[in-house]
Amino acid sequence: MIRVLLVDDQKLVRAGLRMLCESAPDLEVVGEAENGQQAVRLADRLLPDVVLMDLHMPGVDGIAATVRILAARPSARIVVLTTFDDDDHLYPALAAGACGFLVKDAAPAELLDGVRRAARGESPFTATVLHRVVEQAVRAHGGGAGRSPGLPADLTQRELEVLALVGSGLSNREIAARLHLGVTTVKTHVSSLIAKTGTANRIGLAVLAAGTGVLPE
Repeated sequence: MIRVLLVDDQKLVRAGLRMLCESAPDLEVVGEAENGQQAVRLADRLLPDVVLMDLHMPGVDGIAATVRILAARPSARIVVLTTFDDDDHLYPALAAGACGFLVKDAAPAELLDGVRRAARGESPFTATVLHRVVEQAVRAHGGGAGRSPGLPADLTQRELEVLALVGSGLSNREIAARLHLGVTTVKTHVSSLIAKTGTANRIGLAVLAAGTGVLPE
């Protein structure tokens, strides 16, 4: 059972998320918080596997709450729920340690899949949000591909293919289908890429893919 903590300052949003999560037999909502301060306290007491985190909240916001939760419990998986006016907060949330980004108006199946992927150690993100995060990260590190660090020389051709598809927002299953590989094989390639490039997670790989120009056209 995946234990989920809901964090949003709007009761209606929390109620909708609770109903959706509780419709899935493998998800359990263990608590709700209406601000970042409550989120930190409940995360420490309830030990959720996944935190669905809003960014705009009174007092302690989602970014500060993410930093505090992960400082106390690095294994927590925090997925940011964002709207299309949150661009200025996306990269700071990534830098704070969020593992994924989903838009609030995502299809119910996409949101549930995102929670499950986060619990498995993956980085769920809506493709449009990923592209905005990548753009911000590249700008924050000094511009386009010409100014970004090069890729390690020991990457294989298959790893480069996987890197490009990670940067395009595809999940492990989607990459496996595209390249006619097993999902376990793709996971192995992603783990190898993270180790070889020194990135922190899957989103870091996406940022690297954009910054070094390996994204497909």
